Amino acid sequence: MAIITEEPEQQEPQPQPQHQQQEEKRKQKQKQKQKQNQNPSLNSTKPQHNTNPFTLWFYFTLSVSLITLFFVSLSSLSSNPDPRSWFLGLRDSLRQHYSSGRVIKVQTSPNQSPIEVFTFQNDAVSTENVLIVHGVGLSSFSFREMISSLGSKGVRVMAVDLPGNGFSDRSTMEIKENSNGAFEKLWDVFALIKEKGVFWAFDHIVETGQIPYEEIMKARALGRKRVRVIELGSEELGRVLGQVIETFNLAPVHLVLHDSALLMSANWVAENVDLVKSVTLMDTGSRPALPMLAFNLPLIREVLLGFSFAYERLIRLCCMNKIGGFDVEAHRLLLKGRDGCRAVVGMGKNLNYSFDIGEWGGLDGIKVMPMQVLWSSGWSKLWSEEGSRVADALPQAKFVKHSGGRWPQEDNAYELAESIAEFVSSLPKSVRQAKEEPIPEHIQKMFDEAKSGDHDHDHLHGHGSHDHHHGGHDHGHAAGYMDAYGLGNSWGH
Repeated sequence: MAIITEEPEQQEPQPQPQHQQQEEKRKQKQKQKQKQNQNPSLNSTKPQHNTNPFTLWFYFTLSVSLITLFFVSLSSLSSNPDPRSWFLGLRDSLRQHYSSGRVIKVQTSPNQSPIEVFTFQNDAVSTENVLIVHGVGLSSFSFREMISSLGSKGVRVMAVDLPGNGFSDRSTMEIKENSNGAFEKLWDVFALIKEKGVFWAFDHIVETGQIPYEEIMKARALGRKRVRVIELGSEELGRVLGQVIETFNLAPVHLVLHDSALLMSANWVAENVDLVKSVTLMDTGSRPALPMLAFNLPLIREVLLGFSFAYERLIRLCCMNKIGGFDVEAHRLLLKGRDGCRAVVGMGKNLNYSFDIGEWGGLDGIKVMPMQVLWSSGWSKLWSEEGSRVADALPQAKFVKHSGGRWPQEDNAYELAESIAEFVSSLPKSVRQAKEEPIPEHIQKMFDEAKSGDHDHDHLHGHGSHDHHHGGHDHGHAAGYMDAYGLGNSWGH
């Protein structure tokens, strides 16, 4: 007989209330903390890495050194403080251009010493004189082909390197006045000892028994020399143009203003209409083609001036559609050496960006002046609209389009020369009088004394001796004049 037994059913564990579960979890965590406190080796299962502080400093020093080396290398690429080394490093085309020009001295400010300005002209003999004024970042070297082409058409042309550009002076030496502060006095004494040697004052005390106080004060009175980069403004440019025109007797002159030259010279032209016969504006916009912002940023500036391909890319983007005969490397070398970039940036800051060409064109002397506008037709739509605005502001001007970019003087030199020569020849011929060189005051005084001496001698020796000494009087005039210029008495022998 089978015995049937019933096994009790296993009851499923009933879920505990939530507060009981939290209480159990809290107790388990407390047990784990007690175990960890009893056995510290179980506190962390991850291996500990001991960091060496010298490793951190090594990588930090290495990073700073590499960054410093990078910027120093870029700076060495974009600057060369030695003028002689800079000139010897120029391309043959630049040195040949310099040898074909002439350097004159001009005064940009009454309280400053004269500076040297480079000029370049062709050999044409003509009654019509053309003066080309370049824009920011350029020089007479950019217009050499156009000047040559105009010379073949019988037009005398001169281009000037504005101060801070090309082969003209880019900086001047100034004397900084000394203050009476204790630090300034100590610095001057340190500079004097650095110049004369560490034991200079000690040797002076041993020899004379006195402190070289007078020599120290004399050195302080001379002041400290410092180099100031020329940042050309409208007023200084006007003085330069006036002195160049006077030096070479160019008046009345046909002005050719390119790019930003109008922004700098508009006031001078309006104030000197008697010296200007006509004005040709060549792609003169409200802002220069060369972007000044790129040369204000240190890293971008060093790259542009340090590498030819970067500078060429900038020129293609902002100034010219096609490089053609444009010597990129020559222009880059002119811009980067002898504080050229700093001078150009300063020149850009001094431009009159609020210039109103319509207001200028309505001035009494300007609205009757013969004028021509040469403008690029294929640069961009915005630039063509800018040209239309200039043409509307100057209704008396002859508007001529060309196929170049905003710097068309390189690859479109012949086309521009043709337009300028045709415009100049269409105007009445200029009549100018030859200016006699004034006799210096001390030479005139010498003439008067010689004349007075001959007059007294004639009264003593009669008419015959008067004729004899009159001939000697002429010889004395010439001899004295040549002596004044350092040629001595041997000129007539």
